[in-house]
Amino acid sequence: MAAVRLKATLATGLVAAGLFQFGQGVYIHAKAALAQVLLERAWIQTLEGETQSRPWAWADTWPVARLKVPAHNVDQIVLDGGSGNVLAFAPGRLEGSAAPGMPGRVVISGHRDTHFRFLQDIAAGDWLLLQTPDGGEHRFRVVDARVADTGEQNGYLLYPPTDGLTLITCYPFDAVRPGGTLRYLVNAEPA
Repeated sequence: MAAVRLKATLATGLVAAGLFQFGQGVYIHAKAALAQVLLERAWIQTLEGETQSRPWAWADTWPVARLKVPAHNVDQIVLDGGSGNVLAFAPGRLEGSAAPGMPGRVVISGHRDTHFRFLQDIAAGDWLLLQTPDGGEHRFRVVDARVADTGEQNGYLLYPPTDGLTLITCYPFDAVRPGGTLRYLVNAEPA
């Protein structure tokens, strides 16, 4: 009788653990879907002239651009900043780089296993379109993609000091462990 109770208790515990894990998976996907709706709404408010339209009340970021890569079916809202909190929801414009639509180089970072996974398939000649808060669309053509090591002496040149757009993510794309010193850089010039 005690063995039957133990088995029943273990079975109940395993079912509960399984349901908890399933619930976590559903929650994560539901949260991601809701975030995209809220990001889209904040982008529309930005296009209507609202500055720093936060996608949710406690957000410490706001949309600054919309990135489209037609050859790879990519259409993403770009948030301001490159912190982990920002990159969990969308690509982010790195602080210190040019604001989209302004002179200089715009640098946008994204996670290699989510928003910027498509970078592994990008090629020289691909078009990147960057919509700015005023509704303007700026076209860029990819000129190179390369791996850089952040651990090199004196750092590394993230991007050329000219007008353009650089997309950056961690490398390699199939890494089991996050982090490391390698970055994948895609440089594009105004078209």
